[in-house]
Amino acid sequence: MSNVELAPSVMRFYGETVNEDSRLRSSADGRMELIRTQELLRRFLPDPPARVLDVGGGTGIHAEWLVRDGYEVKLVDPVPRHVEAASDVCPAVVGDARALSEASDSFDVVQLLGPLYHLPDLADRQRALAEAVRVVRPGGLVAAAAINRYASLFEHVTYAHLHVDRIHESVSKILETAVYDGVRGFTLSYFHRAEELAAELVESGLLDVQVFGIEGPAWSLVKAAEQQPGTGPTDDLIASAMDAARMAEPYPELLAASSHFLAVGRTPSA
Repeated sequence: MSNVELAPSVMRFYGETVNEDSRLRSSADGRMELIRTQELLRRFLPDPPARVLDVGGGTGIHAEWLVRDGYEVKLVDPVPRHVEAASDVCPAVVGDARALSEASDSFDVVQLLGPLYHLPDLADRQRALAEAVRVVRPGGLVAAAAINRYASLFEHVTYAHLHVDRIHESVSKILETAVYDGVRGFTLSYFHRAEELAAELVESGLLDVQVFGIEGPAWSLVKAAEQQPGTGPTDDLIASAMDAARMAEPYPELLAASSHFLAVGRTPSA
């Protein structure tokens, strides 16, 4: 698809303002997100060379390690500058998660590591998940990321300005509505609760659905340390926070403290 209709703030944010690749490579919590996403996905991915459709794959930061691991990857993203960059990594096309051009049952894995949190309307998220289920083969894997409903609460404490009226009101509205309007800083986005994300995958027909906290309950300590001038988080602090994320996995009550979720499920076998 070449005609993609997304909120103007989303297209502007990723098309002109931010380099998502840099965030995941350079910030401490971004690196935690990248490493843990790899770690979690590798538990469920079939052996290479399986076919992976990376929907909303950005500049190809996940496609890059998947290709390196031996997978056959195709990337779809609504932002032309992302697709241009990702084309150096794997075949990449402009497209919409809600209306994929790929054939049914044509991939072993479909991953949605960005689309769900830029689709505030439930019907749009349902369409994106339905398309992922359609495109993946019977018994195939669907993996979807989401932003935790409470992530902004933790994040703005690390900047030491949650008590500022404007920030306090903005975060309060996210907690109440699950939606950020994209007026300042970030873009239009939807914030899931873990059980809500699991329910959306189950409703799409996926089986054996599991939800993981990607960065775990200590990520905001790492982010807070990064805000300190001239210091930043130590390697030991990052290693401890990563270990906390792994240790928290059996305890669903700790999901609410992570920044992002990763949900996985499988389509029914033929």
